[in-house]
Amino acid sequence: MLTRLSIRNIVLIEALDLDFRRGLGVLTGETGAGKSILLDALGLVLGDRAESALVRGGEPKASVSASFEYAQLPPAITAALDDADIEIEPGEPLIIRRQVKADGGSKAFINDQSTSVGLLRELAASLVEFHGQHDDRGLVNPRGHMALLDRFAGTDLDALGRRWKAWAKAEAQLSEARDAVEQARADQDLLIVHLAELTNLEPQAGEENRLALSRADMQKGEKLSGDLEDMRHLWEGSDSPLANLRVAARKLDRIAEEHPLLKEALEALDRAVIEAGEAEDKLEAAALALVHDPQALDAAETRLFELRALARKHRCEVDALPELIREMRGRLDAIEGGEAQLDALEAGAREAREAYLKTAEKTHDARVKAARKLDKAVAGELAPLKLDAARFQTAITVLPEDRWGASGMDGAEFLISTNPGADFAPLNKIASGGELSRFILALKVALAEKGGAATIIFDEIDRGVGGAVASAIGERLSRLANEEGQLLAVTHSPQVAARGSQHYLIAKSSNGTVTKTGVVELGQEGRQEEIARMLSGAEITSEARAQADRLLEDV
Repeated sequence: MLTRLSIRNIVLIEALDLDFRRGLGVLTGETGAGKSILLDALGLVLGDRAESALVRGGEPKASVSASFEYAQLPPAITAALDDADIEIEPGEPLIIRRQVKADGGSKAFINDQSTSVGLLRELAASLVEFHGQHDDRGLVNPRGHMALLDRFAGTDLDALGRRWKAWAKAEAQLSEARDAVEQARADQDLLIVHLAELTNLEPQAGEENRLALSRADMQKGEKLSGDLEDMRHLWEGSDSPLANLRVAARKLDRIAEEHPLLKEALEALDRAVIEAGEAEDKLEAAALALVHDPQALDAAETRLFELRALARKHRCEVDALPELIREMRGRLDAIEGGEAQLDALEAGAREAREAYLKTAEKTHDARVKAARKLDKAVAGELAPLKLDAARFQTAITVLPEDRWGASGMDGAEFLISTNPGADFAPLNKIASGGELSRFILALKVALAEKGGAATIIFDEIDRGVGGAVASAIGERLSRLANEEGQLLAVTHSPQVAARGSQHYLIAKSSNGTVTKTGVVELGQEGRQEEIARMLSGAEITSEARAQADRLLEDV
């Protein structure tokens, strides 16, 4: 709940520190005393727009600080703070501070850690629930009505959310598979042509390198063919160098034993014969490798050109062509098997949709039942609030399928009819300011004990009513404060003011040159005097004081 509000240099407020407690706190004061300034200041820490006009004249900046204390922070606040990397120790109060400069700039802090105004707005719904005569948030905004109804009904949306996610996932997989099959079908004819072209050529892994080496060898053979032919004539025949060396070796072998040098000469000659033989073998091998076959060379060059042309066509390396064949065959197989896969995915999507629908319909039935209960509860609150002829209705509609989601297939809106026979319409369309505030109070009382923000503020909910109606409003505000924890009410009604467990008087003072707004918490005697003023006007009479005492005693 809100425990402290500190304001510095906001419009007519120079310096103000207010402490709040549980229960119903009432704020009173004469018209124009500055009650709206107090609410504007609180709005700053809740993320409202900062305007330079809020800064007190002559001051460079203004600031507002609000302290909220919880036994345990609500999950929504904890999650938002974690996402923003804002650290708060367990048991530590949540302190929001907002600075506004005279030039219009502003800064925001949470427990002295710099943050964004967007985060303040995100936290606001869990911190303070504000209801004013022209407020377009809270209970008046149809976008929040479904959440309020679900909270009233205690709807468990976890299972529904899981089934929605499962259905959405199944539909996404089906859509992806359909797109893939459709794309494959569009490419099917071209795939068949390309695959036939590749299959006819039958590229082999490493073939480009082998062909390139073979072609290079044959090109060299063409260039060296004359020299090789001369060498062949030189080394072949009975008069070749090798034949002569062998003859010389045989002759020397017969006389080598006659002298050591002859033996050494024979050994050298044997080595020469061996080396020459090896040279002859190499020449023969080279001649075979470099054989110049014009037809073979032409075939190799043609094959190499075709492979490289096909690789360029498919924008890949020649060695990748065999893998490309396998890939194309796989894509064609996928087209053939795609129908079976689509059938399975369609069946899965149907099952997921049916599971979602089953849960969504159960949720719909629970909401309809809760709506009737809520309508009855609100109806019981209308007569005491002088809304006897009014009717309240929670309208639940089944949305078009494209608007279904994790929270179901329903839309909900709170409607009212203020006159007998009149059609139902949204709250803020046909209710006057006073009627709207009382409708909100009736609805809030009916929704009590169902959770919400820890601090609730009603701004002049009692405008335009008095007597028994004002008393009924005060009784309900008090009851609501006891159930919800903390409620603050800006009021002009003595019947409402008398119900407060805390009473704050907002007053304006002037020394002739400087005008200031101040707020003080009243004790029992001060409360009697302020309520008497509210009853009698400018001149407080003894009868007004006596009536004020009776109001205070009655509560």
